[in-house]
Amino acid sequence: MSLVTRLDNHGNEIRAAGITVHEFQFNRGSTNIFELFREFFCLYCIYRREKPDLIHHVTVRIVVTGSSAACVANIPIVTNAFTGLGFLFTSQSLFTRFIRNIIITILRFLLRRKNSHVILQNRDDMEMLISGGFLNPEQVTLIRGSGVNTETFKPRPEADGPPVVMLVARMLRDKGVEEFVEAAGRLRNEGLQARFVLVGDIDTENPSAVTRKMLERWQKSGFIEWWGRRDNMPEVYHQAHVVCLPSYREGLPKVLLEAAACGRPIVATDVPGCREVVIDGENGLLVPVKDVDALADALKKLIEHPEMRKQMGAKGRALVEREFSEGKIVRETLQLYGRLLEESQNSRHCEG
Repeated sequence: MSLVTRLDNHGNEIRAAGITVHEFQFNRGSTNIFELFREFFCLYCIYRREKPDLIHHVTVRIVVTGSSAACVANIPIVTNAFTGLGFLFTSQSLFTRFIRNIIITILRFLLRRKNSHVILQNRDDMEMLISGGFLNPEQVTLIRGSGVNTETFKPRPEADGPPVVMLVARMLRDKGVEEFVEAAGRLRNEGLQARFVLVGDIDTENPSAVTRKMLERWQKSGFIEWWGRRDNMPEVYHQAHVVCLPSYREGLPKVLLEAAACGRPIVATDVPGCREVVIDGENGLLVPVKDVDALADALKKLIEHPEMRKQMGAKGRALVEREFSEGKIVRETLQLYGRLLEESQNSRHCEG
């Protein structure tokens, strides 16, 4: 088993698990054609050298460059996992729409190839790609997210003090950070006693990134706390009373699964991905995208009703245990690999 990735902190852990690591450098935010060709050629060389029976690509960018390389390298099985359609499909800028049309043309060719199979995390993306002619229904499998370790992320009673409302994400406009900040400002101006916290790092490679200057300005205003990147996430969630993600679109956000596993109620936007996790009125509240008034009202409701938070948190924990545990997602993925490998082997026998 081999892994091709851009290594940050966990290389030794991965190698200790018996996995061969191929370091692969790429800039997620670059649309430079020469950079994309370099990525394609690098992946092609690895695939030709390793000769894998099955390749699993993740994210739109690597689906495009990796599937192109796999096509030329004649790899038997290619699985492409979309963790969300991301900035490319949410941005309405003229340049992004131009790039999107090119990517859509390439994807239609790559995804409909006989040896291609697609993994999607939510039903909305599945219906969109099938109805858009990107793939046939038999070429897609719905595996809802990457799962959450329910032993690591456990419920704990709320901390004392004013309620803490927390947004955990990369600091991107597409994650609804600006709407969260505006809603927080309104509620604090109304005299509501609560803390509003942003947890996450700046993503300089994403065109939707919030700048450090803006984050520092919000923090200086006194009604927003920016904690930056945190690695001890179970402890972070335990400091929250409400977890919020007013994102514009998601695959299936792990943040919401982790928050629910920790017994925290959720406020999220009624968009693909988020509504896979949040059942409105059960384990959280859904609000329209970019609707600051509705977002502020939903946050206020949970801030002012601790018993509602407790009930929703318990239902969220039960939902994760039932449908989104890490073990369940791993089993579904391995079962898919097994089926695709068996079908490929039978096909080669028939051709032989």
